[in-house]
Amino acid sequence: MKIVIPMAGMGKRMRPHTLTTPKPLLPVSGEPIVERLVNNIAKLVNTQIEEVCFVIGKSFGQEVEKHLISIAEKLNAKGTIYYQTEALGTAHAIYCAKDSINNETIVAFADTLFDANFKLDKTADSIVWVKQIEDPSAFGVVTTNESGEITGFVEKPADFVSDLAIIGIYYFKDGEELKKQIQYLIDNKIIKGGEYQLTDVLENLRKENKVLKTGEVDAWMDFGNKNVFISSVTQILNNHKIASKSDNFENSTIIEPCFIGENVKIKNCKIGPNVSIETNTKITDSVISNSVLMGNSNIKNTHLNNSMIGNFVTINDDKKPKELNMGDYNTFTVHD
Repeated sequence: MKIVIPMAGMGKRMRPHTLTTPKPLLPVSGEPIVERLVNNIAKLVNTQIEEVCFVIGKSFGQEVEKHLISIAEKLNAKGTIYYQTEALGTAHAIYCAKDSINNETIVAFADTLFDANFKLDKTADSIVWVKQIEDPSAFGVVTTNESGEITGFVEKPADFVSDLAIIGIYYFKDGEELKKQIQYLIDNKIIKGGEYQLTDVLENLRKENKVLKTGEVDAWMDFGNKNVFISSVTQILNNHKIASKSDNFENSTIIEPCFIGENVKIKNCKIGPNVSIETNTKITDSVISNSVLMGNSNIKNTHLNNSMIGNFVTINDDKKPKELNMGDYNTFTVHD
């Protein structure tokens, strides 16, 4: 089994946090998004992962590449880096890893996490993971027949056709067939919105009478912007018992669920619920709820809710409730 993780996007909606860190490497309660994703897939397929292919931008740098390789190696798998130098769509991103795609392949776009509890149906030629949602108009959806097989794909339907939203994780039984179908799009310049789309590959497979089925997840967590990032972290904290790594609290109240990373020091504070704090952060005389704080920051006299704070941030506030979205290496100080 191979896993292909396209993650070359700029993550513009998550700025300022993605100005210094690629979005898939932003930590979620002690573990980067992409690492949680790979581990979730490995548990789901319940078979040895042979190789994890990361499709990234060349600007990501050597340290990021080393980190990604280590994620694969923790699963006793080979880690391989491929580059997507042009933003030519989802199918093109996968094709950048063509040298590694030759058998069973999972494709997972690294801006989503999921909870699922089912066995991979290997009788299908392809599986598209979906989540039933109330308002599917902003998503690509699938239609299915009475046997649960996929009968069509509709992008952002104006009128209701299905509530099964595509979450960005796919299984292909035959990697060679996947490559052939992408090559067909490229050779024939089948482009939509300036990009080669994976849904066109899937539609072609369906028209060739391949069996496409859905894999429905219990929970789907998106990380597309600050608000949904915080909401997704809240969902993870509530659904999973993630152990905090620090208990260095003085005269403070911690309201679970929370994740508190290594070497975090908290004094005279009320923290929680739904707060995630990464390593080496110091917080004093503050109230923080429903927020995500990255590492190595110094927070004083602050009242935060629905906030996302980057790395190496200094805040010395006036204790009035605020909602902040601050990138790395910033300072927010209120003087008397």
